Amino acid sequence: MERPEISLTVDAELEVFVGAARRGGSSAVRTDGAATLGHVVESLGVPLTEVGALVVDGRAVTAGHIPADGENVAVHTVTRPQQLPGPARFLLDVHLGTLARRMRLLGVDVAYESTDIGDPALAARSAAEQRVMLSRDRGLLRRRELWAGAYVYSHRPAEQLDDVLSRFRPPLAPWTRCTACNGLLQRAPKEELAGRLRDGTERSYDAFSECADCGQAYWRGAHHARLNAIVEAAVRDFGDLPSPRAERRAEVG
Repeated sequence: MERPEISLTVDAELEVFVGAARRGGSSAVRTDGAATLGHVVESLGVPLTEVGALVVDGRAVTAGHIPADGENVAVHTVTRPQQLPGPARFLLDVHLGTLARRMRLLGVDVAYESTDIGDPALAARSAAEQRVMLSRDRGLLRRRELWAGAYVYSHRPAEQLDDVLSRFRPPLAPWTRCTACNGLLQRAPKEELAGRLRDGTERSYDAFSECADCGQAYWRGAHHARLNAIVEAAVRDFGDLPSPRAERRAEVG
């Protein structure tokens, strides 16, 4: 018996995942008659984390649909902002350190693995902590254990940040999280930090914050202008302006 053949089209945003022959319009795909549409789409290279609606002959179907011969399938990208089943909390793999720090700078709850602990462990942590797994590893994003996931399309940190903020619209609270460990910052009198600051820093600055978890000290240092530019661009495009209290929170010195 001849295997079923479907006509499949993917949105332009998803063409990065498929071969050249499947870009720019519909292409014929043979199935085995038993595989789900979700399996077929993933076999072509598209992680289901990047798929929004699946439409067959004009009607929406689930990833569990079994394609039949002659069906016309459209694979659409996720709708932005994407709704999550819980709070916007994230887990980033070892390759996204700069993105992790920038998201924490904006007050987003971000766990980050600075070493390669392997895909199974990352997927398990995503599920256990209900965090959105962000990665450029397509294989990782196909793991069924993930609570939720998203592909990071660019290799440039500025573009990565815009992409994630546009997709999930997490609440922003700049200057409230430790960029090193994700802990919350609290005001710290200079006297309490005595002995932990360089002489020049102690003489030049009066306002300090400290991470409640790791003890890292923060102040408005030499990198203030660069970091503040990142914050201002993010809150302008994706969130509310920080309150005066949040603005006074310190940054990496």
